Amino acid sequence: MSESATAGVREMSVAAAFAGMRSVTAVVFRAGCPDCRGRFELAASALRLVVGASSRTTFYSFTCPDCGAAVRKPAGERIVELLTGGGVSTLRLHSTL
Repeated sequence: MSESATAGVREMSVAAAFAGMRSVTAVVFRAGCPDCRGRFELAASALRLVVGASSRTTFYSFTCPDCGAAVRKPAGERIVELLTGGGVSTLRLHSTL
């Protein structure tokens, strides 16, 4: 970069960049149970995502907090993006190479 292009640029530490933040809001996901028809919100830690080699082997799962049923639902590309971005634990069953 030329000297004139960098004249107004200041270096900033990570601590300085985030100094104004007081807390981070936890991500919650809305879900429903097909067994008891319960509707609820789950923290990322309550969900598990499995990414397989195909759409048939890619799903997310959780335990219904209302009835205790093990729930497994298919996860398309958008769901995978949202869950991984929200910090859900992910198991990859295929190589990304």
